[in-house]
Amino acid sequence: MPRISVIVPAYNAQDCLGKCIESILAQSFTNLELIVIDDGSVDTTAEICDAWAAKDSRVRVLHKENGGVSRARNSGLDMATGELISFVDADDHILPEAYETMLRAMEEYSADTALCNFTAEAPDGTLSAYGAHIPGGRYETEQTEEMIVRSLLCDRLSATFNGFVWCYLFDRKCIEEHKIRFTGAYLEDELFLIEYFSLGRTLAVTDAELYRYCLNPASVTRKYLKNYPETFRVSFDIKKELVKKYSIAVDADWEYTTMWAGLLIAVANEFAPGNPAGKAEKVKNLRALCRDSVFAPAVRAYKPRGMGRNKTVVASLIRMKQYGLLAALYNFKNRNRS
Repeated sequence: MPRISVIVPAYNAQDCLGKCIESILAQSFTNLELIVIDDGSVDTTAEICDAWAAKDSRVRVLHKENGGVSRARNSGLDMATGELISFVDADDHILPEAYETMLRAMEEYSADTALCNFTAEAPDGTLSAYGAHIPGGRYETEQTEEMIVRSLLCDRLSATFNGFVWCYLFDRKCIEEHKIRFTGAYLEDELFLIEYFSLGRTLAVTDAELYRYCLNPASVTRKYLKNYPETFRVSFDIKKELVKKYSIAVDADWEYTTMWAGLLIAVANEFAPGNPAGKAEKVKNLRALCRDSVFAPAVRAYKPRGMGRNKTVVASLIRMKQYGLLAALYNFKNRNRS
């Protein structure tokens, strides 16, 4: 039995998958299996997966119809045999000492889960800080619930915590016992983390930045998502179910702040590359978004606080119903964006 099962979902990843796989197989800790899920790719991703499997017996490949990252990760979880689970995105990579360092931290701090810090990498190789740096050490269950669970439910406007699953080593026994799986096409990481850390997990954090998050202009987080409001609605409903299921202590206004966070993403999404709508239609869409039942209660009843300048300006224009001015602001901001 391998100690770690590494799950990599891959869709049309021919330009980056090789570097990702190589970084995993080059780990100083070698007792691992690599499960690559070819999610219905139409480029040469399938051939790349099979070539690596032929070279290294630790590589297992599943070719499946395209179903999105959540289904791909779930397929990997169904195949995994390791004691611990790691997720790596196909367009990212990890440093050679990543797993050895994280395992050492788990042993040192007697924790059942590990977390490493990460650095953003631009296409030209330039490294930069991305998100909050988590100080190294042991985090008790009360601390993980506060830092992770409550942050992902109550602090989405200030975005104090990054809801990514790919910088952890998770306990597979916990995942399987509680049947934790990914849901949806967006925000699926947050839901997974909320449920996992609502189950009393201790966490060992290493200060080292061992994961390279590659800034990919074609990433799903930067593309236009046609059905984003419905995607958000599903995610929001699941969050409410998790709050009830695990009796999570949340702020009284957490639903309003979550709605506002979703609305700000929905507004930005209207101006993402790939949206075929013209300027007039985008203004109409902005008005419809603010009247949508999943966002409208917060717009009517709650003034968001604690945000940065840009979000504060956008929220103010929404509350004043200045949709034309809001569209002009985004058009100016994105004038050089393809």
